[in-house]
Amino acid sequence: MKITECLWIDRFVDKIIGKHNVFPEEVEEVLSNQPLIRRMEKGDVKGEDLYIAFGRTDADRLLAILFVKKKNSRALIISARNMSKKERKGYGKK
Repeated sequence: MKITECLWIDRFVDKIIGKHNVFPEEVEEVLSNQPLIRRMEKGDVKGEDLYIAFGRTDADRLLAILFVKKKNSRALIISARNMSKKERKGYGKK
């Protein structure tokens, strides 16, 4: 799955930066660097499911990004954080 655009909502951006110290530029780097993407659950709106992406920033930071896939390969970013130890191990086997 290729993401062509990230959609941002201010309250989510504030949480991602304030709680997880992850910046929008890092999220966009991960999504453009061929992340491992998995569907987490089906959405209430047809075709708008919740996904998680695992990948690296250009500075080699490992992030997990939660997003809702919207039409036209756009992603509504819900959260982003450092990968957990278990996630890093699974990502390393990719």
